[in-house]
Amino acid sequence: MSVDEQGDSERLLARQRARESSARSYARHLPVVPVRAEGMTVYGADGRTYLDCLCGAGTLALGHSHPVAIKAIRRVLDQGAPLHVLDLATPIKDEFTETLLGLLPAGLAADARIHFCGPSGADAVEAAIKLARTATGRSGLVAFTGAYHGMTAAALAATGNVAVRTPALVPDAGVTRLPFPQDYRCPFGVGGAAGERIAAEHARRLFDDPGSGMTPPAAVIVEPVQGEGGVIPAPDGWLRALRELATAHRMPLIADEVQTGLGRTGELWGVDHAGVVPDMMVLSKAIGGGLPLAVIVYRSEYDVWAEGAHTGTFRGHQLAMAAGTATMRFVAENSLAERARKLGDRLRTDFAEAMAELPAIGEVRGRGLMIGIELVDPEAAADALGARPAAPDLARRVRTEALERGLIVELGGRHGAVLRLLPPLTMTELEAEQVRDVLLASIAAASA
Repeated sequence: MSVDEQGDSERLLARQRARESSARSYARHLPVVPVRAEGMTVYGADGRTYLDCLCGAGTLALGHSHPVAIKAIRRVLDQGAPLHVLDLATPIKDEFTETLLGLLPAGLAADARIHFCGPSGADAVEAAIKLARTATGRSGLVAFTGAYHGMTAAALAATGNVAVRTPALVPDAGVTRLPFPQDYRCPFGVGGAAGERIAAEHARRLFDDPGSGMTPPAAVIVEPVQGEGGVIPAPDGWLRALRELATAHRMPLIADEVQTGLGRTGELWGVDHAGVVPDMMVLSKAIGGGLPLAVIVYRSEYDVWAEGAHTGTFRGHQLAMAAGTATMRFVAENSLAERARKLGDRLRTDFAEAMAELPAIGEVRGRGLMIGIELVDPEAAADALGARPAAPDLARRVRTEALERGLIVELGGRHGAVLRLLPPLTMTELEAEQVRDVLLASIAAASA
């Protein structure tokens, strides 16, 4: 890189530190100043290139500046179509709605209503919870440990991360938080199929026990794969048990597919792995084709809102709808969900095989191209299930090492010790090999 390029990058980073709020997050740990991006490659103001395994936290399903999204955006601009329409009907919106409904689980799409929310996933979560409460006349909510649903009031109350919820002083007294089953750090200390069965039975007994202290809730909200929580897939049998429980107690099952939606997990929707059809789906990120867009889709029986019950100025984002339509069609027509499944399986296998040489890797997990690598202290004693203590300091060093080698990754999980990979579904096999090699080299270097 030239001195001018390096200087310009450092100047912009310094100005950001001086003027932006202390709440900035990614910018603190990823000191990259993107000036151009294409596919999986980001070109920085420092003259360096990076492979992006963050991709807008999973927003960029097709990667940066994909031609089909750019073409759709340009078409809207060239047509002189209005960019801001509130919730008025437009041909662009109708095309988006038709495309989305055509890809949703048939059991939901056949009798669905769609509501366009504010442009963030958090607002769509708020809308789903509000609608469930309006429809059922109840106020409670069932959520899960490790969950992340957003940073606004109801979404934050449903979120399991105490560190982000407590400072906001958001009351969560109406939230019943149940254990989210997983193998490596099973909340019941047994793991595997036994842990899954206990989790399902625990939930059933809680609902059936008149002395449990839980009043009938308005809804149960769940992520098919917990993302921020550490890339933990919901076991299929457990998710089906939740579906049965929600039906038995006449409460909607809300699937938060903000991050798992549109092929990310190796199926079009995260719930498809279990064959579960939710009553409400919360969608954002990838469905906007890289631009802000969020919707909820729900069974018509819940469409009880009064006019204006949930509004938002920017729910008519025409450019996002056009880019989203093009993106959804491209994903479906090119079988990118299947591609994500195959490429993700291969990467997880490679990472798992490296555990013998890199004992700091505690577990490799995920679905499709939603991959998590939990880093642990290999010198510490393991628990009864063989899990060692999380190693957040090591994870931070790995993130830094990876960035030095030209790879952008971010952390997640309860202790910030999980390397999270959210590459575009268009990632090539060569790029996948580069990601694997750089990440394994970074773990080795940081562990030395």
